[in-house]
Amino acid sequence: MKKINNDVVIHCQEDCENSPRKALLKEFNIAFAHNSLEYILDQVSDDISWFIAGEVEIKGIQNFKENIQKMEYVKVSELVIHHIITHGKTAAVNGRIKTENKRTYEFCDVYLFTGAGKNSKIKEMTSYVIET
Repeated sequence: MKKINNDVVIHCQEDCENSPRKALLKEFNIAFAHNSLEYILDQVSDDISWFIAGEVEIKGIQNFKENIQKMEYVKVSELVIHHIITHGKTAAVNGRIKTENKRTYEFCDVYLFTGAGKNSKIKEMTSYVIET
């Protein structure tokens, strides 16, 4: 368990110490929970494509930024990361988010990076989110 700025409790089952990509995805998900827009934008490519299953597809960095900003009203109280899986240019993270208004969401995000190198940016995201 880890607290971020005394308001978001983080649980991560993954040991990310030996994998730069896993560490990045762990921090990326923490940034989403904490709504750290600058960090999030630094990790994605300018031509980012974000598909939220059953809802919308967001294309381009400006549209991505605007949609992240719309999420500022959601205050996360807890983030649980169950698994982070990486292979080449692809990765996936699944877990659970609890909000301050007592809503709980299970999620799985699938990522495609611009390349397999450790400095590659996220080019595509597909998010599957279910309120439980």
